[in-house]
Amino acid sequence: MTAFPRDFMQPRPLAPFALAAMAALLLAGCTTERRTAPSRTATEQLMISAAADRAAQNLSIAIPVDTKIFVDSAYFDGTDSKYAVAAIRDRLLRRGARLVEKRDQADMIVEIRAGALSIDENSLIVGIPQMDVPIPLAGSLGLPEIALFKRDRRQGVAKFAAAGYDAKTGKLISSSASDFGFSQQTEYDALFIISWSTSDVMPEGTGEILRAPPKTAHEGSAVNGSAADMSPPEAGRN
Repeated sequence: MTAFPRDFMQPRPLAPFALAAMAALLLAGCTTERRTAPSRTATEQLMISAAADRAAQNLSIAIPVDTKIFVDSAYFDGTDSKYAVAAIRDRLLRRGARLVEKRDQADMIVEIRAGALSIDENSLIVGIPQMDVPIPLAGSLGLPEIALFKRDRRQGVAKFAAAGYDAKTGKLISSSASDFGFSQQTEYDALFIISWSTSDVMPEGTGEILRAPPKTAHEGSAVNGSAADMSPPEAGRN
């Protein structure tokens, strides 16, 4: 029979191991990154702002050049309405108006209104849509979508109009028709493996720009503030 030392079978003290584990925990580094997401996507904002730009560009109120204008936006409401109001102000400036910040400084009040400033969505599917199949005594079973062809389309819609009247008498000077602006983004899926999309809310070639962050994008034309560059109102549009 093999003889073992007397202390071989005695429990060894755990204190050194516990201290080593605590030291390791104290010395371990930990980094936490907090990520947040806005309530709305950039694509949604671009669709609405693109539609607003196009509706403002089409705004057809006749204003004499150098007229002092106060823009009344009290009746203008909608998603991203501040951007839309700024787009209309830009349009008036390009038409030769002089904007003032107070009503009593103006020769003419331009009252603007929005009939639409939002996004529509519609979808088309050739196949079997996602559905819940009821199962007796067990609730329901969700079946996934099986689409041979699918089209998801989102369309930004803006409808603007304006009326201009004399700041002192309140007499009508000019009233526009309702002017519309649209934007769209459409995604397609076919045969489970093929997908593509179309959009008119970003400048051409933006896909490559997004793949190369140092580049920039530009859309629209710039106008300086000299009177010679101001375009007079189009004839026949009141």
